[in-house]
Parts: sequence; structure tokens; C-alpha cells
Amino acid sequence: MSNGIFSVPVPRNEPVLAYTPGSPERKALRAELDRMAGEVIEIAPRIGGRRVTTGRTADAVMPHDHRHVLAVWYKAGASEVQRAIDAAGAAHREWSRLPWQERAAIFLRAADLLAGPYRMILNAATMLGQSKTAHQAEIDAACELIDFWRFNVAWAEEIYRQQPLSSPGAWNRLEHRALEGFVFAVTPFNFTSIGGNLPTAPAILGNTVVWKPASSALYSAHFIMEILEAAGLPPGVINMVPGAGAEVGDPVLASPALAGIHFTGSTATFQGMWETVGRNIRRYRSYPRIVGETGGKDFVFAHASADVPSLVTALTRGAFEYQGQKCSAASRAFVPASLWAEVRDRLLRQVAEIRVGDPTDFTNFMGAVIDANAFSTIKGYVDFARQSPDAEILAGGGYDDGKGYFVEPTVVLAKRPGLKLMREEIFGPVLTVWVYEDRDLDTALEICDSGSPYALTGAVFARDRAAVVRIADALTHAAGNFYVNDKPTGAVVGQQPFGGARASGTNDKAGSVLNLLRWVSPRAIKETFVPPTDFRYPFMAPGD
Repeated sequence: MSNGIFSVPVPRNEPVLAYTPGSPERKALRAELDRMAGEVIEIAPRIGGRRVTTGRTADAVMPHDHRHVLAVWYKAGASEVQRAIDAAGAAHREWSRLPWQERAAIFLRAADLLAGPYRMILNAATMLGQSKTAHQAEIDAACELIDFWRFNVAWAEEIYRQQPLSSPGAWNRLEHRALEGFVFAVTPFNFTSIGGNLPTAPAILGNTVVWKPASSALYSAHFIMEILEAAGLPPGVINMVPGAGAEVGDPVLASPALAGIHFTGSTATFQGMWETVGRNIRRYRSYPRIVGETGGKDFVFAHASADVPSLVTALTRGAFEYQGQKCSAASRAFVPASLWAEVRDRLLRQVAEIRVGDPTDFTNFMGAVIDANAFSTIKGYVDFARQSPDAEILAGGGYDDGKGYFVEPTVVLAKRPGLKLMREEIFGPVLTVWVYEDRDLDTALEICDSGSPYALTGAVFARDRAAVVRIADALTHAAGNFYVNDKPTGAVVGQQPFGGARASGTNDKAGSVLNLLRWVSPRAIKETFVPPTDFRYPFMAPGD
């Protein structure tokens, strides 16, 4: 055992590669895309460090070419889930008692492996399996996940260094134990970095994990596990069990050893899990920590003093990057009547220039939406807008699933603020605009604040500083991440801790120490060097 007080390297955000024509990274990524598209791999649950095959399989396909199979994967069921729970339990004692710096070293190594030999592999997997462009894959699968692993170990050190005061004759200490049991990590399709962060953040603090990745992002999840194994993660620390939601979730939520849930996904699914935990509360060994980031109906609120070119670019990028499949995507906009004509003209010109197609064609700005269910849902909203007398489609409105699940970037003008496209999460490339009269600013702010159950991200555009202050104050609880003169997407680890409240989640702020604190259970220790030997206190002595 080494004696020393260790500090991890100071983390810095990973630089974003540009993939410009002729650049080395562009050539390397193209080569990896060609190689990976030319093979079909097998993906199995990882339980206790072993790959487990089952009798049921499914295909992982390209969303932009859904006949192209990337992998065949094995579905986990109740028996595999129980094996994963048992494996997590078996690994818990040794992992949780491993010196923290030894755990940290594994994830620091994983970060360097991803920054180096695995960068193009995970980027290509994200492009092929989740239909992200090169830029969207780079900022997600490479940079953000690298940042999570480097910053999270630094925040773990920060937590461990938090110690209480000691009075003379005593030494007070605080140890931050892993939770007693396992953590259930449930990750979405839209961010590879979330797939890598939700199971590893608790693991860094000594917890063991059962991980259910989204089936539609299983291709990239497979390579995340490869990176972690290459970095030396011991068997049983993170157990990957892909499968149907109920088949995996029901036995997990029924386990007395459930110690926590780390979730990103739909509001309805998270609420259902919370209800199940409530019904089962008496069977758990301890109260499970519940951390969730769920839906969003994110807004851009423009003031009459807004700079129109900046506003329009923020709307285009915020609404349509990654096909609007971000919980932070700009989904509704409030524009004053005095600016609307110029905003409309500029916005429609920009949208008309957007190319939609295969993300391996680097001239495309958008790829396909993730699968047939998403395509059907988004199509339903577009059709509703087309048929509603309270909506007007200004741009886009087309869709085609013949080869890939393609939806055009669509701009809808709402003729009343209660239109469901202004209230409900669509999770696709649909931006709905409400034009308000300049004199009705306060009314528009009230509609923005109360017109949706969500409170994840939002933005204000204004050059008038008093207006910025007024709008930010009115929308205090409408967004957990609030942007001034910027699009409401693109939170960076260590810079904009991410999360929202209301129906958007528990606001435990991934990308900060706040999230890491949820995965420890502190124990206070007081050691008295010379304990008293007489029960009497000085005030009890006789006399005046």
C-alpha cells in the first residue's frame, strides 16, 4: 500500500476536432466509417466480466439506412438481470474498498484511450448507429465523455477532501462510503456521452452498477464497454444488460439491493419507475437515491432589442442539430411582432439551405431520426400541424422512411399559444413559433413559464440589459440551464452543469460535483484521544 495524499491531474475540456477537408482526423474517421460499415458484429450482455448469449436476438441498424445491419445483439431477460445483480453484489466489497485513486486511475486511462486509439471508433459508431454528423459525434462521443471521466474523478477527490473541524483532544473525520447495494443506470439513445457517464459516475465513487442502455444506441454502448475493459475495469463493477424496458426494469426495481437509479429518458418512464420504487419502499435495504433527467420543451425568448442574425442562427442550430433529438433542443420560440418579418425571412432562408441525409456525407447538416417509433411520433405532430386551423407550416413538413427515417426541418407558426406543439415534447426537428405583440411582453413571459410542464433549458435574446434581467427573473423556474444570447443546447462539462426541474427531472446537474454527491453515503467518525474516566462534570462540584 502506497502512503501519500494523491491529487488527480487538473482536468481540462477536451479540444474539439474540426474534421475540415484534408485534415488527418477527417481521413481517419472516414477510414473507420468504411471499416465498421463493412462488418456485422455480435453484441452480448456483459455480466461479471463475461459475454452472455441468450436465445433472443435483435438487429442494430443504421437509422439513415434501416436495411443496413451493424450488429446482432442478444436480449437480456429476468434471469440475466438477476445474474447482473448478483455480479454487482459480488464485486461490491472489493471495489468499494479499493483505494479511491486506484479507481480513479481506471477512468483516467479510459479517457486517454478514448482521446487516442478509440476516438474514431466511438465517433464512427455514434454516426452509424445514431445518425449523428461528424461534429455532433465529436462533441458528444469523444469530447463530452472524455470530459466526464476526467472531471468526475477530480470531483470525487474534492468530495473526499471535504472534512469537518476537530476540537482539541479529538480528531473528526468524514468518509464517503459507496451506497449499500447496486445502482441501476438507464441511458438514452441520443447521447453516447450519457451512455458512458450514467454507469461510471457512481462507479467512480465505489458503487457497482447494472446498466441498461437504450436498444437503439447499443452499438456505441458496446464500444464503451470495450474501452472500460481495456482500461482495466474489474469484472462485475458495471454489468450491461440490454433488453426491453419492463423485462430489465421490473426485476431490478423489485430487488432489495437497489440502492440508486441514475436515469435519462422520458418523463413518463421516470415517473413510472418512481411510482414503483414508492410501492416497493419497504422491501429495500435503504432508501434508493433517485436521480433523473427527463424531457424538455425548451424555449428561445426574443426581446424587441434582440440581434436578429444571432437569434436566427441560434434557432436553426438549437432546433435542428441532431434532428432536434436533444432534451435541450429549441422547440418553441417567442418572437415579438416588431421583429417577426425579418426573423421569418432569415430563418426560412437558413432552413432552406439545410441538407438532410446520410451523416457519412459530411455536407449534410442533419441525419435521420432514430427509429420507426420516433418517425411515427414526429410525423403525427407534423400532420396535426398541417390539418390544424391554429397552425401554419412555414418550412419543411416532409418526411420519408423508405430508406431511412428522414424528417425535414420544420417550422410551424402557432396561431394560439395553447397549441399542443407549443406544450408537448416532440423530440424531433420541429420548431414552433408564437409571435407576441411587443406591448404584451409580460403576458408572453407568463405563457412561456406556464405553457409547458417542463423546465430544462431556455434562452433569452436581447441587447437591452434591463430586458435581460427582467426576462431572466420572470423565467427563474422555467429552465435549469438558462442562456443569454446563445442557443439553449451544448452544455459543456465543468462549464454548464446540466439538468432541469419540474417535469424535466431532479436537477442533480450532470457535469458537476452535485451529481457525484448523490452516489456517496457519508459516515462521520470521531476519535477521542484521551477519553474521560469520571462521569461527573465540573459544574457538579460542591460549593459556590
